[in-house]
Order: sequence, then structure tokens, then C-alpha cells
Amino acid sequence: MLVLPPKITHDQAAAALQRLLQGMADLRAPQVVVDATALAVFDSSALAVLLECRREALRRQQSFAVQGLHPRLVALAGLYGVAALLPAAAA
Repeated sequence: MLVLPPKITHDQAAAALQRLLQGMADLRAPQVVVDATALAVFDSSALAVLLECRREALRRQQSFAVQGLHPRLVALAGLYGVAALLPAAAA
């Protein structure tokens, strides 16, 4: 499981994405799950990071899911029309 940091705004997005992609390189599971529970401070850059992780997972023929996504980020994803691309992980 990959873990998001507590803050992803424009300033942290590139570094956060790099760490997540490095973590994905070690995953051999059929599904990539990102734990967003710690994410408390964010802007739309957090969505961009998650969507890029999803693209990489699909490129690697892995499914993708997110757990613990903050309700405000879920609402933002809905506003941008990308909520369906960030499915919740099974409990």
C-alpha cells in the first residue's frame, strides 16, 4: 500500500508523485491501493497526483483504488468529473 503525505499542494505535488511512483515500482500486487487517510491539506494538485498514479497502475496492468479520501477531495473530484477514476478501496 502506498501512503499519501499529510500535505499535497502545488509545491509538494512533484515530490509526492515521485515518491509514489518509486513505491509503485516495488509493488507486484494486482492492485495499487493508495492510503489517503493522512492527507489533510491539499488543492487540486492532489487529484493530479492520484490520477497520474492511476495512469501508471493501468500502464502496469494493475487496478487502482484509494482509501481514506477526504470528503472535500471527493467533492473536488466530482466537480472536475474525475470521481469515477478514483474508486474507493474495499474495506
